[in-house]
Order: sequence, then structure tokens, then C-alpha cells
Amino acid sequence: MGEVIWLDQRRRARGASRGGRAETAPTVTVPAPTVLWFDLGSPATYFAAERAERMFPGLTWRPALAGPLLADGTPSAAAREVAFRAASVRAAELGMPLVWPEGHPSAGRAAMRVAAFAAERAQASAFVLAASRLAFCGGFDLDDPEILAEAAAAAVLPLDECLRAAGDRSRDLVMEAAGRELAAQGADRLPVLALGGRLFCGEERLGQAAAAVRDPFLRHRPAPLDKSAS
Repeated sequence: MGEVIWLDQRRRARGASRGGRAETAPTVTVPAPTVLWFDLGSPATYFAAERAERMFPGLTWRPALAGPLLADGTPSAAAREVAFRAASVRAAELGMPLVWPEGHPSAGRAAMRVAAFAAERAQASAFVLAASRLAFCGGFDLDDPEILAEAAAAAVLPLDECLRAAGDRSRDLVMEAAGRELAAQGADRLPVLALGGRLFCGEERLGQAAAAVRDPFLRHRPAPLDKSAS
């Protein structure tokens, strides 16, 4: 077998033999992963799941519980009613159906545990899309084992492992910690898209985040948090 000749080494040697400066390869900056933090109990996750993967190829999905991001903990009935109306308006703007699932907003913790399991296997995108459609398109209770089984099948996840994950309460602690960390960084609602050192809070900010990906100046802008509509 002949000797392998590395062209970059030959170029550097050639530059040194001529008394010139050795050629160096350009530095390539590998961007940090773009992460979407989500809670299946929020219709905003359903809105985001329908288009986030197309907007951000290679997107990493991570579950976080929304509770720690709420200023007053569990929202009041009046606050929930305002949120329901806002979600209905947003669904109309996006041209998407919206059916409130059974047990909302208290249901969905088991589904989040399965989402955490799916994220560990890098299959969260398919699971979130299937689960959010079942919840907010079909109005199904995500904690129903049969509904969870449908979402798991759509994401090609092993059913037995999904059902075990659904009952694993230790996963709640990790997701609560993720919510607290996002809140500490200034996030006030989910989903949150983390792009480099910036956070874009709310699914309506996905377009702004996509613009930041396309524009190097915006992508490297040091502002740590983006919550405004501007």
C-alpha cells in the first residue's frame, strides 16, 4: 500500500521551504445546538410542533414543565380563561384547528415523562407532533394509556418502555429543574427556543429566531433573552 500524503502538511512544508508563512486552514465555527424547550400541556407547543422542524433542521427537543415559569404558580380560573381565548385567536391566525383535551390543564404529566424518554432517544420531535395533535386536534387525554400508545406508535417508540417511563415520577424532578433554569434566565412561557446565547419565548417568536439563524449579526448578538414582539 502506498503512503498517504496529507495535502495540508505538504502546503505547510512548501510555505516553510520558501521562507514564507505556512498556509493555515480557515477556522470553522460550529454553532451550538438549537434547542426547543416544550410542555405538552400548552397549545403553544402544538402550534410550534407543526412548523419548528421545518424552520430549524436538526432541532433538539427538550421537555420542561411550565409551572416554574409562572409568576404566581398555578394560574387562576380567570387567567386560564384569558389563556384559552388567546390560544383560540392564535389558532385562527395560524389556520389550525384547536380542540381542548379532556382534563386540561391538569392532565399530561405522564405524556411529558414519555416525551423525556423520547428526547433521550432523539425521537422527541415525532412524539411531540403526534401527541400534540391527539391532544389539541382530537381533544384526547394524553394521560390515557391508549392515547399514549398511539403517540408512541407514531414516533416508532417501544411501547413497553414508554409505559414504564409514563409512571416514572423521578422524571418530573428533571423537568421541573429545567423549568426553573429557564425561569432564572428570564423565560416567562413555553415553548422556548434557545439559539446560542439567546432565548426566544413563545411560539410566535419562531419567525424571529429563524431570522437570527439566517443573519450572522443577529445570530451572534449578545442579548441573552428575547421576549418582546419587536
